[in-house]
Amino acid sequence: MQHLLIEESSLPGLIFALAFDTDGRGRQVALGDELPSLGDPEHGFVWLHVDLVDARTEALILEGRLGPPRLAAATFARDEHQRVVVDGPHAGFVIADRERAFDGSSSEEPNGRLHCVLGPGYLVSGRRHATACAVAARDAVLSGTLVPGPAKLLERFVGSTIASLNATSDRLSSSLDSIEDDMLDEAKADDARPLGPIRRQSVRSHRQLAGLRAVFHRLEDEAAMEGDQLPGAVGAMAARVVQRLDSLHRDMHVLSERSRLLQDEIAARTTALTNRQLFTLSILTALFLPPTLVTGVFGMNTKGLFFSETDSGSMIALIIGALAALAVYVVIRRLNLAGRPG
Repeated sequence: MQHLLIEESSLPGLIFALAFDTDGRGRQVALGDELPSLGDPEHGFVWLHVDLVDARTEALILEGRLGPPRLAAATFARDEHQRVVVDGPHAGFVIADRERAFDGSSSEEPNGRLHCVLGPGYLVSGRRHATACAVAARDAVLSGTLVPGPAKLLERFVGSTIASLNATSDRLSSSLDSIEDDMLDEAKADDARPLGPIRRQSVRSHRQLAGLRAVFHRLEDEAAMEGDQLPGAVGAMAARVVQRLDSLHRDMHVLSERSRLLQDEIAARTTALTNRQLFTLSILTALFLPPTLVTGVFGMNTKGLFFSETDSGSMIALIIGALAALAVYVVIRRLNLAGRPG
């Protein structure tokens, strides 16, 4: 893992910096080198990725070294709600991202936050916990991927989160297909327990997706307003991202509804099975109740008991019990009480 030698950087709290030429080729600025100025269109654009936990970041915000001070202060605040703030040609974002562990692995759920200030010739991103999309975008750029502008770089950030949510949606959908096949197989017992984690994961992902979708819908509306100063590339980027987010939002909504309906259907089938078993038990109880009464009567130690002096008294008692059970069965059939419950 690359060490963060922030003490040697010309910008306190800087994790890494990339400078892009006019063709979109990026190079990493070495630690200790002078950083390009923000918003210099003659030299492409610059991307700064900073650690918001560093106490010196607040001073950088006030000095305007991370974008317009008011916008940067609102964007890099500790409030983790997903949002977008537009200030002339500049925009600040707080968007969902996957948290990244020390071993390089990333969480499946986008429960982290990436803070970004976007300007005509720069992008400043920051995080309080290690996130995945900024590192993935940096590695792609250093591998030769062209990024024409800061809006396209932000689109790569969001695209990484969308790809993760798509993978989650596909995995959960496959799990639901398997559960549905098992449910339709009469030889297998219905089990609603696997649906619990699926519903929980789908609801959490849907919640993060809804916030991300609201951010870019608002950005698209802001870019479409008359007199808005946002660059055209930002509006075009917002329209593309919104289209992808809307499609994924529909898929997540369908996934959540499928899991809920499957859970309800399994619960209904389980309830119906329980009712059938209770109904069968009730019929058997009704059939055995008269013989039980007969055996109870003939089991009394009282004088003058019927057939107590008869040699075939026990057989007669058994026949009476059987006839009583048969009589109850006939009554149940005549009253149509033996039909299956609906």
